[in-house]
Order: sequence, then structure tokens, then C-alpha cells
Amino acid sequence: MNRVPQQPDPAPHAAPAALPDALPGLAHVRAGDVGLCVRDAGSGPAVVLLHGTTASLGVWDAVVERLGETVRTVAVDQRGHGRSGKPAAGYDAAAYTADVLALVRELELGPVVAVGHSLGARNALVLAAEHPEAVAGVVAVDYTPYVEPEVLDALEARVRGGDRAFASGTDVETYLRERYPLLPADAVRRRRRYGYAPAAAGPTLRPLADPAAMVRTVDGLRRDFAAETAAVRVPVTLLRGEHSAIVSPRAFAATRELRPDFRAVELAGLDHYLPEEDPHTVADEIVRMLDRTTG
Repeated sequence: MNRVPQQPDPAPHAAPAALPDALPGLAHVRAGDVGLCVRDAGSGPAVVLLHGTTASLGVWDAVVERLGETVRTVAVDQRGHGRSGKPAAGYDAAAYTADVLALVRELELGPVVAVGHSLGARNALVLAAEHPEAVAGVVAVDYTPYVEPEVLDALEARVRGGDRAFASGTDVETYLRERYPLLPADAVRRRRRYGYAPAAAGPTLRPLADPAAMVRTVDGLRRDFAAETAAVRVPVTLLRGEHSAIVSPRAFAATRELRPDFRAVELAGLDHYLPEEDPHTVADEIVRMLDRTTG
């Protein structure tokens, strides 16, 4: 197992340094051709947690807390994000899922429950379709096939707009509260702590997510993955927020028609960011999947 304490990645695309309020328990794992920052906690059946575009492993903290120490949770900064490596290319489904597969093998996790939010949900479903030996089940949070092109156009605009400098952590949190109005205060603080760091020059803070990588990631999301979803042969739960701006009612209904065997749950009053808005329900659905796949 090649796991070392968190430190700057020696690769040319290393992440900036961490913020002064240190984040405990992070480590780097070499997964294929990229170093991934992870937090590996607990013991028992393994769950891999994959965040969405521009986010970081910190979005799962409240879910991990609710799962407790009897579940092994491996939360991951995916390539281009957070404190993981940021190669110049490789932001399609194939590259993202190859990273997760390499991580599962490197950490000797065995078949895992793959839990993904948004981008991470796409990656979890594609991984399950292409490598069923590595995946026992999937919880896909607020991302499905059939997302409309105009939705991805709006996502790309938001991604480009987030590449900016902030004078202080307070300014970052003000921006995050405006961008994510349903997030609780502790989730906003986590997004700031995990997702921003001092710029290379000057006293400002900048996002850790690489701007060019984020645009390439959205471009990769434009390739529909209905064929891969149709090919999945492990249990899957789909979660959608009632007011999601990403998964429309039409896209959710079309996915349910494609796979009527998938468990499908819509959470009232919430939008896209379910792991932070309702970590209790997300954790309960993970436990339900673990009971199904390990019982």
C-alpha cells in the first residue's frame, strides 16, 4: 500500500499549500498516473466517496460522521480538484474512473459501495458498468443520464465564474453562501477550508480546483452515459433533490424508465447539494445499500 501523509505533490501540477486551519487525516495515494488526496477512516465494509465538479472530499464530512467507525470510508479529491494531482489532460469518464479503480486496488478495498455526487455519480455508475468486480453497489446523488445541454452550458458558466481571487476567507464564505443558498453554515465553512488556499503570489485566496481542468470536466460531462447506465449489473440507488438545477424531472424520469429496477428517491425541499443539505438521509441510503450488498 503506497499511502503517505499529506504533503505537496511533486508533480508539475501540484496543488497549492493547505490553508492555515489544518485539515486532519489527509493522505496522498498514488493511483495510476496521478496522486490522489484521500481521507481513509473507519473499518468494515468499504465505501468510496466521490464529490462533484469544483468540490472536494470535504463535502462528505457530515455523511462520514453519521456512518461512524464501523464503515470504512475513503473520501477522495478527484483529479484536478482539491489537493490531488492536476494533470493537463484526462478529464473524461475514462480517466476519472481509471483513477478510482486504481485507488480501490491500491488500498485493497475489494468490491466497494461507490457513492458519488454529481460528477462523482457519473463516475461511480461508469465504474460499476465497466468494472463490476470492483463495485458492490452504487449510490448516485443528483446526477443521471439525459442531463440537457443547456444545463451543462449553465454549469460551465458557473465554473468559469468561480475562478477568481478573494481577499479573505470571509469573502470566500460570502460568495459561497450566495452560490449555494441551502447549504448550512458548517458546510459553507468546510467548502472554504477544503477548497481554497493562498495564491502563489499576493495575499489572496484562490480555488484549489484547477480552472482549465474544470472546463474540461464539464466538456466530458457532455457525453451521455445512458449506455453505461443500462449496462450496470449491481444494485443502484438514485437520489435527486426536488429543486435540482442539474437533474431535471424529465432527465430523472427518463433514467427511471431506462432502469426501473433502480431504487429512486426524491428529497423534498432540497436542490443539488444533497450530501451537505441532508447528510442524514444520504448516510441512511448508504447504509441501506451496505445492508443489501453485504447481508
